Amino acid sequence: MRRAGVLMPIFSLPGPFGIGGFGEEAYGFIDRIAEMGFRLWQLLPFTIVGEGNSPYSSISVFAGNYLFIDPRQLQAEGLLSEEEVRECIYPGTPHTADYPFAGEKKLSVLRKAFSRLNGESLEKIEIFSKEQAWLSDFALFMFLQKKYKGMSWREWAEEIKREPADKDELLFWMFVQYVFLKQWEKVREYGNRKGIAFIGDMPIYPSLDSCDVWANENLFQMDPETHQPLQVAGVPPDYFSENGQLWGNPLYDWMEMKKDGYSWWKQRFTHAFSMFDIIRIDHFRAFASYWAVPADSVSAKEGHWESGPGVSFFHSVWENWKDKIIAEDLGSYGQDVEALLEATSFPGMRVIQFAFTPGADSIHLPHHYPFRCAAYIGTHDNTTLLGWLWESSMEEREFALRYCGFQDTDWGRGGYHSRSCRSIIETVWKSSSDTAIIPIQDMCGFGNDARMNLPGTEKDNWRFRVTKEILEQIDHEYFKHINALYGRK
Repeated sequence: MRRAGVLMPIFSLPGPFGIGGFGEEAYGFIDRIAEMGFRLWQLLPFTIVGEGNSPYSSISVFAGNYLFIDPRQLQAEGLLSEEEVRECIYPGTPHTADYPFAGEKKLSVLRKAFSRLNGESLEKIEIFSKEQAWLSDFALFMFLQKKYKGMSWREWAEEIKREPADKDELLFWMFVQYVFLKQWEKVREYGNRKGIAFIGDMPIYPSLDSCDVWANENLFQMDPETHQPLQVAGVPPDYFSENGQLWGNPLYDWMEMKKDGYSWWKQRFTHAFSMFDIIRIDHFRAFASYWAVPADSVSAKEGHWESGPGVSFFHSVWENWKDKIIAEDLGSYGQDVEALLEATSFPGMRVIQFAFTPGADSIHLPHHYPFRCAAYIGTHDNTTLLGWLWESSMEEREFALRYCGFQDTDWGRGGYHSRSCRSIIETVWKSSSDTAIIPIQDMCGFGNDARMNLPGTEKDNWRFRVTKEILEQIDHEYFKHINALYGRK
């Protein structure tokens, strides 16, 4: 089945609270894309953001980002007053997310809502906590983080790592996750009824200072005495960075994980597929081989390749998920990754912005797309399509425009009706790939000031948002037309 989707992070949605969330705006977005014939909504990770507000750097791979919780729904349940909801309204620009503001306001009203729960509600939360195997560790971790004022868990004394905690504080964090999941379940159910399937995103590694590493230190390449990583994750020099990227996440101890049949991963996949219809596995190549960098290195260049768990891992963990996974296979890789893709039959990714290196017969050229692949106009790590046209070399740009049949001279004109952008979009849409994805910025023809993330940097990323007015200006009839024309409706 051919289909098309939109890449739109939750934090980018419109809304009054300084960041997008699970409110009426999410339901409105579903209505819009469904009317245009889209059948997929791709999201970025739902995790609580870490350094640089990155959803790929989190304190938990399981816990949901409480900034997405909609206080208006808590008001409707009688847990907040109208005045308390108004206190969450953001006075600044609606075009960028303000994480500190949203974090302070959302936590404040969540604590007020928690204080008003009755016995029946608390009982539901306790039942919920027993159904989520990861939640008790997470709640304790958050309690200890607060107690020790955000200090790294590696600095906590051994004797207090598992100390008794204030039950109310533990219940509060369980309540937060209960509300998060219940609000998301309603959004997902509504989207599914409208014919929209949701693509979730699974970051490959937890952060060093995460609940996951703290509670499962033996599953990572960590020194058990110093609680410091022995080797950390990264990638060698590539398209995005000439020095590579030093991520700093501790690497998995795959041999240790294998001893119990990869139970931690089974739990992770079960949780992910309880929330999403399809999962994109970030940095899939690490299951074949991964870049290991000595922990004291200053550059990712000092790393080396080590073998991952390979196909036996997937034979151990997948249940009914085999046809519901997209493998992010971008970047440099060799025969080991190709063999793993073939053995698992997972569809990989193609990004048209990578296609037009002069003289190269790139796999990202649409005439090379296999049927089983997800073809992207761009990802969260790319600049926008218009930004790419402006930033690419003259040879690359001319190759792209000629390939896509654009014969006018105004290639640099953006906006909602940009003819140069449309020529490239339609080239992907008419390709043989069964799945085509477009970022929301490229539906608007925005320039590189709307870029979501610049890899290797920490400033001003993950902030882009749209307004209701922006969404209304998107040419709905155009996207409805190409989805129908190219059999993706």
